Amino acid sequence: MVNEIRIKNRKASYQYFLEDRYVAGIQLTGTEIKSIRTGKVSLADSYCAFKEEELFVISMHIAEYKMGTIYNHEPKRDRKLLLTKRELKKLYIKVREKGFTIIPTLLFINEKGLAKLEIALAKGKHYYDKREDIKKKDIKREIERSG
Repeated sequence: MVNEIRIKNRKASYQYFLEDRYVAGIQLTGTEIKSIRTGKVSLADSYCAFKEEELFVISMHIAEYKMGTIYNHEPKRDRKLLLTKRELKKLYIKVREKGFTIIPTLLFINEKGLAKLEIALAKGKHYYDKREDIKKKDIKREIERSG
């Protein structure tokens, strides 16, 4: 069975310069994986932050499972990310620098059936950087149309 679940954060590459990428596991409860498998997830406006020495993804929306009972999960709770200590330390040092943040870019289910989150170390773009990206996309689109 091939899993087609690949939920992207489309705003990420527009709003940020993406430096390093990491693949992290997510600590899920009960019905969350069932909602992910049906594709009811939104990465918009979500980000990652450290609480003590652990990394959490904050405000990632996983819709309540339709067939769930009273034990259904809370849609916007903070979820712990599972990374190695070396990766966590590297990210922690980088985030302490001015301008860096960690954002989720892609949620997918791997071949073992586990939910994984691709996160990126990112630096925010200025308005003029965003305009430059739009110009490049327009030029590329024009070239593809004519050629």
